[in-house]
Amino acid sequence: MYSFFLKLSKLMAWLGGAMLTALIVMVCTSVLGREVNGILHADWLVSLAPGLSRWLLDIGVGPVNGDFELVEFGIAFSIFAFLPLCQLTGGHATVDVFTNYLSDRVNQGLRLVTDIVFAGVMVLIAWQLWLGLASKKSSGQTTFLLEMPVWWAYALSLSGAIVAAVIACYVAAMRLREVASGRVILPIDLGANH
Repeated sequence: MYSFFLKLSKLMAWLGGAMLTALIVMVCTSVLGREVNGILHADWLVSLAPGLSRWLLDIGVGPVNGDFELVEFGIAFSIFAFLPLCQLTGGHATVDVFTNYLSDRVNQGLRLVTDIVFAGVMVLIAWQLWLGLASKKSSGQTTFLLEMPVWWAYALSLSGAIVAAVIACYVAAMRLREVASGRVILPIDLGANH
């Protein structure tokens, strides 16, 4: 079961990374387009090469329309896409100044409590996203510039939140088994420690 969830969480992380890469390219293109558009409207260029300036403006050189709406959609998905791998591998940042002095058994209990709380929060977030999706879909609300249905963003985020919630529940169940059996089943703190 762990290997399945690991593959699923890696797939989600790759999708989140692809989304972030696409957003970075889009934002850079938009910023560059905005700068070039400003230059094309400059009096000196219009007087020097009016045909070139007009032609470039006519083909649409400028910022990406609705870039901030697309960033909002994509960033929300990316956040939820990275959570499953982080949770499964114990990659959340931890501050262990106090817990370093506690016994392994107490630390195991603390991990159990935090993983149960995290699972509960992820289930709650997924549920709220589902309710938000249903509300936005029934209202027909769209974005201002691109006029995309807002529920699309909710659906995209919900897909990542559901995977994150399922994996968080799996991790919480495995931590419970660890406490009951006294043995380590899942990796502990493979990620960043601060």
